Amino acid sequence: MDRRTHQDGAEPDAAPLAPPLEVARWFNVTTPPTQADLVGRVVALHVFQLLCPGCVFHGLPQAQRLARIFPSDALQVIGLHSVFEHHDAMTDVVLEAFLHENRISFPVAVDRPDGKGGLPATMRRWGFRGTPTLVLIDRQGRIRHHGFGQEDDLAVGAAIGALLAEGP
Repeated sequence: MDRRTHQDGAEPDAAPLAPPLEVARWFNVTTPPTQADLVGRVVALHVFQLLCPGCVFHGLPQAQRLARIFPSDALQVIGLHSVFEHHDAMTDVVLEAFLHENRISFPVAVDRPDGKGGLPATMRRWGFRGTPTLVLIDRQGRIRHHGFGQEDDLAVGAAIGALLAEGP
C-alpha cells in the first residue's frame, strides 16, 4: 500500500512551504529551533505518540538512526509528539521519562493541544492522518515527502540523500 501523499515526486518549486509547528513545549534543546534556523538543512520531522506501537518499534528507532548517521548541519531530525488519543496517559512528565529511557536525544516538540481532547494544532494544520508520520523538508523549507505509517529505511535514506544532493 502506498502511504505517500501528493508532495512526493513534485517538482521542488511546486512543493508547498512547511507551515510553522505549533508547539506547547520542547525537550532536548536549550533554544528551540526556528524555521529560520533550519533553512539550509534538510529536516526529517518524525511525528509520534509514545503509546503508538508503530512509533515505538519503527518510527522512533528510524529517527534515532537518521540522527546518528547524518551530520546535524546537513539533516536536522525533529520529533513531534502529537497526541490525538489517550490524552490523560501521555503527559509531559511521562514523555520526558520516555525520552530519557529510550535515549532519544534529538529535539522533540509537543504539539499544541486543542484543549478539548481533539486533534492537536500542528496535526490538524498539516493534515497528518495519524502516527507514525514522516515529513521530509528540503533546504528551502518545502515539504518534499509526507508519509504515513512504517517506511523502509533504505527508501527514506535515498530520499534524504537526494535532498542533500540538491545542494543549497
